[in-house]
Amino acid sequence: MIVDGFFIAGAVVTLLAAIICVVAAILKHGPNDITILSLAAVELFLLVYAVAGIIRQVSGEAVAGETWEFWGYLLTALLVPVAAFWWSITDRSRWSNLVLGAAAVTVFVMLVRMEQIWDGAIAA
Repeated sequence: MIVDGFFIAGAVVTLLAAIICVVAAILKHGPNDITILSLAAVELFLLVYAVAGIIRQVSGEAVAGETWEFWGYLLTALLVPVAAFWWSITDRSRWSNLVLGAAAVTVFVMLVRMEQIWDGAIAA
């Protein structure tokens, strides 16, 4: 798999957010500014990634896999942090931090798949 800067940045942001949220859950804290903002950073990254994807495609860089599949993953990934955020503001228990952490891990996995689709790598 070819690794580009967007993937590395996304991996760092998503995994750091997951660690922050899981540690907060282990410490029995409810969702707070730090955990919610860590997931907001994931959403911000995805928005930048979407804009960069549009720019890359408009400038002529083709997606090696199916274009609809890449954009489907990206649009779904954009919804995951939003859903986790809503969960965390309706359920203020420490378990909401695990939901936030799971959302970050889910976005990481989707990011890996988007990178495979973009670069044409075959899943091992």
